[in-house]
Amino acid sequence: MTTFDEREKEFEARFKHDQELQFKIKARRNRLLGLWAAEKMELSGVDADAYAKSVVAAQFGGGDRRILEKVTADLAATAPGVTEAQIRFQFDRLSQEAMQQVMKG
Repeated sequence: MTTFDEREKEFEARFKHDQELQFKIKARRNRLLGLWAAEKMELSGVDADAYAKSVVAAQFGGGDRRILEKVTADLAATAPGVTEAQIRFQFDRLSQEAMQQVMKG
């Protein structure tokens, strides 16, 4: 195997690892955001967990924009005191928290 082939395989492995890491971070962030929103909607236990899972699943229907739309609409219907700015702040804050949690293992 040539040096070029070895480098190519290393690059592919690193790319795959980075993609998996980003997926885990987003899934964790979405779960944390779902739990935060569930708390604002006064959900707890199984209901809060189910809501958090629905937020994670929304990622597959349109990415980050879909997550924010879902949480904003759900909170507007059940917890009207929560602003879009608060939701975006939590989204950004929880992105950092999720990254730290995933990196720690």
